[in-house]
Amino acid sequence: MKRDRIPPGPGQESVWDYPRPPRLEETPKHIQIVFNGVAIADTHKAQRVLETSHPPVYYLPPEDIKMEYLVGATKGSFCEWKGSAIYYTVSVGDKQAPNAAWGYPNPTPTFAAIKDYIAFYAQMMDACYVDGEKVQPQPGGFYGGWITSDIVGPFKGEPGTWGW
Repeated sequence: MKRDRIPPGPGQESVWDYPRPPRLEETPKHIQIVFNGVAIADTHKAQRVLETSHPPVYYLPPEDIKMEYLVGATKGSFCEWKGSAIYYTVSVGDKQAPNAAWGYPNPTPTFAAIKDYIAFYAQMMDACYVDGEKVQPQPGGFYGGWITSDIVGPFKGEPGTWGW
């Protein structure tokens, strides 16, 4: 059962105003990712995917990621909108996060702009930031959205939302 849409305040977006199928858009926001005390990504050239009921998922260009900390494709999945994904283990020093990042080496034409870009699960990193604000991971552990103070829900992934 869907809870009531939270009305966005000034400068906020509601995930219930995002489209389905999802939309891809460039964002100039400053995205940073830290794992095991190391800044593994830092960019102003991310793309974000916006989909109804989901906080944005940020995809980062590989040139702005310290790729030496990403280890091989450890599993795959399929998205009806973006195509086949590959996953990466993030490994820094003595700490590893299996399947903590993913990307689309051959996305569908609509999502061609994220070819080889990589997204990260915020809950598996030490910290992820959007314009200096530490994000909260999308609830539930399955989806990879990032919640900031300018995004309101309710969000898919919370208890009772699987059927949304």
